Amino acid sequence: MFNNIYYKPLLFLLHLLVNQTNGLPVDTIFKFQGPLPPILPHEVHFGKGTIDLGGLEVKQVSISKTTAKRVWRTYEGGRDNMGFSIFEPINNLPANFSKLGFYAQPNNQKLFGWILVARDVSGSNLRPPVDYIEVWNTASLGIRQDGHAYFWQPVCLKGYKPVGVFVTTSSRKPPMKKKSISCVRSELTEQSEADTLVWGFKGINVVNSRPIQRGTQATGVYTGTFSFQQLNSSPLPYLFCLKNTKLNMSSNMPSKAQTRTLFKTYSPLIYFHPKEIFLPSSVHWFFANGALLYKKGNESNPIPIQPNGTNLPQGGSNDDLFWLDYPLDKTATEKVKRGDLRNTKVYLNIKPMFGGTFTDIAVWIFCPFNGNAHLKFLFIKSLSLGQIGEHVGDWEHVTLRISNFNGKLWRVYFSQHSGGTLVDACDLEYVEGGNKPVIYSSLHGHAMFSKPGLVLQGKRRYGIRNDMARSDKWLDCGKGYEVIGGPWGVVEPAWTSYFRKWGPRVGYKIDKPIKSFAKKILPMFVRKRLRNIIRKIPYEMLGEDGPTGPKAKMTWTGDDKYS
Repeated sequence: MFNNIYYKPLLFLLHLLVNQTNGLPVDTIFKFQGPLPPILPHEVHFGKGTIDLGGLEVKQVSISKTTAKRVWRTYEGGRDNMGFSIFEPINNLPANFSKLGFYAQPNNQKLFGWILVARDVSGSNLRPPVDYIEVWNTASLGIRQDGHAYFWQPVCLKGYKPVGVFVTTSSRKPPMKKKSISCVRSELTEQSEADTLVWGFKGINVVNSRPIQRGTQATGVYTGTFSFQQLNSSPLPYLFCLKNTKLNMSSNMPSKAQTRTLFKTYSPLIYFHPKEIFLPSSVHWFFANGALLYKKGNESNPIPIQPNGTNLPQGGSNDDLFWLDYPLDKTATEKVKRGDLRNTKVYLNIKPMFGGTFTDIAVWIFCPFNGNAHLKFLFIKSLSLGQIGEHVGDWEHVTLRISNFNGKLWRVYFSQHSGGTLVDACDLEYVEGGNKPVIYSSLHGHAMFSKPGLVLQGKRRYGIRNDMARSDKWLDCGKGYEVIGGPWGVVEPAWTSYFRKWGPRVGYKIDKPIKSFAKKILPMFVRKRLRNIIRKIPYEMLGEDGPTGPKAKMTWTGDDKYS
């Protein structure tokens, strides 16, 4: 038997050895649990593997042991301090297709990624670099790594732009022609910016690149390449993304029938907290159970809303002239607040993204009431903030981002109050044996998260609580849904063009929720600190202020904003 003084160091060395061979998540390829959606025969180009951007044809090459080689990796820094890996797409590339850059991924994820390769249609849209400039290397970092990595910025002919960097493990410049990456004619590119963080260490951030302009009519194309940012140094030369010059962003999207198949495969399952009493409903149910339309200057004469919303004012802007509220009868109001989970319907907006190379299925969920917020502060686990956080009408959503090359789910966006997060498909929880993402709705606030537990909206150990857990209150979004926006001439329900608020505006005094508790128990300096924290609560929670509907939000035609 080993003495404990030797046993622990041996375990540590064994852990390092396993991690540096085949023990990292990135060494395993991610696979969906269930069958992928079949690509139905149709006149559209969805799922055909190749997309014509006008002058360039592009393919999405999945990164795997058969399509790419690992160039380099480090075992430290970044997510979970596991480092990251860099891959070169080099094996089994389609004939006449050229690589545009390299691919990078955190080591704490299963291998799940792709990169675009391009074929020159006209013969003049791709050119090899005329030189390379070394922009960074890892020789001085002092971290565990597979040798040293050298990052090279392509120098392109005039009228051409670089899309990615070349990475070597030697200080010699990369080859210029046969094994090089290609520069792209300027007219077929757009400026890019940092997307999600791949790895960070000592002032260096490796980031994915994305188009700066994003939305249903934006032409920038996500390429899967990466760049890096070096803090406290001069900015690096810009990298660019591709551009769809054909301008028809819907031509590669799924048909109506294909979209139904995709949503059947990837429709989320949403769990509500065991203590949640303010559950979702359909919009029709909310209107049919007594919701009222108020008009400024005529507040004493509210109008019952038709179940289909046809008597709501159409168009205009969020000018506080109209708003919705509950029935006048208190019993009816309490019923409406609690929703109608059994018959809830979700609402889908289908839109092109990244120059028509992806399809976003935005899944909107309506709750008649948003409950009050709770605060975690010092030894106080959950302090009710009274009416703060409450408002009539609550719209939340998740967005499924699906590749138009092959119909695979790539990412899911989770709306969370005024922001949100974007999660790769390989990091999601799924319904057992299938491809339906599991989503957790926070208690009272209905913010969407990918995992159960507690997330604090604040700093360090205190902030607004977001509590998520499984319960017998759940919603299978694929069971009841209505498409309210899409590329095939969808007839939008009347309520989508109501651009005013779905609840009244009511201001609250922020001192009120702490008077009865904090003033009696907490010393003055702690009370002052608590009051300062409450003052930093997001604006939308400091008073009852109903939200606008899905179509009134920028995300209806734009990209989801995430933190």
